[in-house]
Amino acid sequence: MRAGDVRRPDAASAPWYAGLTRRHWRILWGSYLGWIFDGYEAVALVYALRPALGSLLTPEQAQTPAFYVGAAIGITLLGWGLGGLMGGIAADYIGRKRMMMLSILGYALFTGLTAFAGSFAQLAILRFITGLAIGSEWSTGIALVAETWPNRARPKGCGFLQSGFGGGAVLAAIVWALLAAFDPLGPDSWRIMFALGALPAFVCLYLRRALEESEQWMQALREQRWAATAADAASPQPKGRRPFSLTEIFRERESRRRVLLATLMSFATTVGWWAVSSWLPAYTEGLAKAAGEPANVWGPRMGIIYNVGAITAYLISGFVADAVGRRAFLLITYAGCIVTSLACYLWTGGLVPFMGLAFLNGFFTLGFAFSWMAIYLVELFTPAVRATAASVVFNGARLIAWIFPIIAGQIVTLSGGVAAAALTMSSVYGIGLIVPWFMPETTGKPLPD
Repeated sequence: MRAGDVRRPDAASAPWYAGLTRRHWRILWGSYLGWIFDGYEAVALVYALRPALGSLLTPEQAQTPAFYVGAAIGITLLGWGLGGLMGGIAADYIGRKRMMMLSILGYALFTGLTAFAGSFAQLAILRFITGLAIGSEWSTGIALVAETWPNRARPKGCGFLQSGFGGGAVLAAIVWALLAAFDPLGPDSWRIMFALGALPAFVCLYLRRALEESEQWMQALREQRWAATAADAASPQPKGRRPFSLTEIFRERESRRRVLLATLMSFATTVGWWAVSSWLPAYTEGLAKAAGEPANVWGPRMGIIYNVGAITAYLISGFVADAVGRRAFLLITYAGCIVTSLACYLWTGGLVPFMGLAFLNGFFTLGFAFSWMAIYLVELFTPAVRATAASVVFNGARLIAWIFPIIAGQIVTLSGGVAAAALTMSSVYGIGLIVPWFMPETTGKPLPD
């Protein structure tokens, strides 16, 4: 080696972030900002819903509050599922950047209008429309980051992006804790939670300048590569006009199999979170009441700790998935969801150790349980249908799962307790211990193009 030469590390020894540029981080940050407000919206609904119903329900409706809690969550999920499905398809036709901006603008407008709801019917309608608007943000952001980041760094970048949901959830928990402490509008303080949801409109001013469209997606369209998976690309493909992306992912055998199996796992994740973990604030307040603690204190505390657990999982998910492989990561995830859910809802002891259980439950049920979709789904499909397939898996599960929060609310009403409903619904995580054995292992493989 001559003097002055610099030894360059080979690809195997280079750090995972080697090759990342400011452009890569700018795209991640722009997508992250949009996803923060998805997390804020989901958790703001959980915290603000009961006080909102206290203001909006008629005396007759107030006799069965758990039903209306479940109905409001279910209606939001239904809108989220439909909007996500339509938006994901649109992102494969009009582009990731444009669809993301439309999604964030629509969300900001209608979640802000929720602050002015005057009845449960108005609240439900606004929740549904908000769900329509916000549903597509995830699939467009994940596709954009995956298609622009280098293969070696991609799982970590997608995990970082997913952490935006946890960041938004923590933000919502902090805002709710402050509102509970200062109570600025009395019984109507919940309206501030939704009014603040209008702020993401300003994010679009940044996104318009900061984000660049996916070159991989544009190249696939130029070259008319319509096959949904790399496995199906070798078989004869339709000639002439581009096939409808939603039809294409179900036309091909391998793609259809992957979509259906992944949707089963997504269903387990979605039902598990909305019908099990979303009851944790109420369960925590019940434990606090039994211990003689003041109301509306331990619930927000638990929410912050729970979401710190989720953020921790988001940030390390890409590293863990690369280290143990995708299948092992999925099995660990769903086993953790079952164990921590049972531990939480069977707990009758002190509040301080319960916070440790809440951290672990957030780590698995919100952290790992959603991270696999960000990391794994993009590795299963090609650019022409990637956003469509991701949205079908992520949001299609919501179209099935939206009824389960309502069922859980009915179980709470009939059984007189949150724990019975949560323990019953947590059995859904068992799906995640079976399906991974039938899914392809993609660890270390390049993104299909």
